[in-house]
Amino acid sequence: MHKVVVLYPEPADREAFVSYYESTHLPLAEKLPGMLAWRYTVNVSPVPDGSPAPFFAVFEADFPDAETYRSAMASPEGQAVGADVPNYATNGATVFDYEVSGGSDA
Repeated sequence: MHKVVVLYPEPADREAFVSYYESTHLPLAEKLPGMLAWRYTVNVSPVPDGSPAPFFAVFEADFPDAETYRSAMASPEGQAVGADVPNYATNGATVFDYEVSGGSDA
């Protein structure tokens, strides 16, 4: 299993971010070929000391392997997803991916 995580810092306008993200960006992301599952939140909890979390939103996606993920992002659908990010993520996004090791299903 290969996981992709996208972290979004606080945007200039939360309502605009959520509206665009849910109505436009996520439907684009759903079309990524080979993606097994995805989930997101715009309700990141504060850190344990009560200060705001460094990220406003989190997106996660699962792919069977790194090659499938890289092929998905190189596809026309993946290119559309990447090109769309500046349309709503006013403070950018941090993307990382990794092979999942160990763990269990709850």
